[in-house]
Amino acid sequence: MNLASLFEQTHNLPNIPKVVQELIDTFNQEDFDMDEIANKISLDPVLTAKVLRLANSAHYGVSRSVASTADASVLLGFSTLRTLVLASGITGAMQSPDDFDRKEFWRDNFAVAAIAKWIASYCKLNGETAFTCGMLHSIGELLIQLLMPSEAKKVAAAVEAGGKIGEVEKAMLGYNYADVGAELASRWKFPQDIVNGIRHHSNPLAPKEVDPLSALVHLAVYIHTCHKQGLADKDILENFPKDVAQAINMDTKQALEDLQQLNGIESGMDSLLEDV
Repeated sequence: MNLASLFEQTHNLPNIPKVVQELIDTFNQEDFDMDEIANKISLDPVLTAKVLRLANSAHYGVSRSVASTADASVLLGFSTLRTLVLASGITGAMQSPDDFDRKEFWRDNFAVAAIAKWIASYCKLNGETAFTCGMLHSIGELLIQLLMPSEAKKVAAAVEAGGKIGEVEKAMLGYNYADVGAELASRWKFPQDIVNGIRHHSNPLAPKEVDPLSALVHLAVYIHTCHKQGLADKDILENFPKDVAQAINMDTKQALEDLQQLNGIESGMDSLLEDV
């Protein structure tokens, strides 16, 4: 099945809530009514409950209880509120086969997102946009699992034997999870920098012009993979992709000195995993 045919299965594609689509549209708008959008979010009780649970978690450390989406917009800022709604809405919309570990999948994606947001501060990129791109970086894998379960099993077997998932998918399918994720993000009308960030994150230096978000997510994936392997900071430093960091003018020296700040940073969205 080619990529176009995959997306012709419109009845199987995830449907995100209308207010989530409206929030995605704000990435491309300079002028919008934050209060109106906060009110629209409040009309979706499930989404509101998830957002308020996140906003009141220790991770955000607000000075008082967040009782409404309007409160969240004021206390956290609109960009953070948008991130919380996107995370809540998209995790709720994405289905998967019964034998797929959705919690592990989203745990990994949220960890990469949190690290990407942290790295963004060392290269003057927008942290919330970085989080969004990190959260979505492997969403194509979930779509392949959902729409092509038998092919996904063959890919998993090849990866188990030592192959790299993106390369295996490219050889077997003609495209990989990053291509699928970028196409989905494009159809959801995410801005082009996020689409490019998803598409090129596994090989960010390949395009003539490096997409900053792809390089940033690449670094976040590297650090998260090292953490999952239990590597010490000195081992992370040893093989750190400095050429990728250099391509986005990252203050690598300072970031690598601050690596210990990442302890626990990956767990900010844990409460959402109760619902997946």
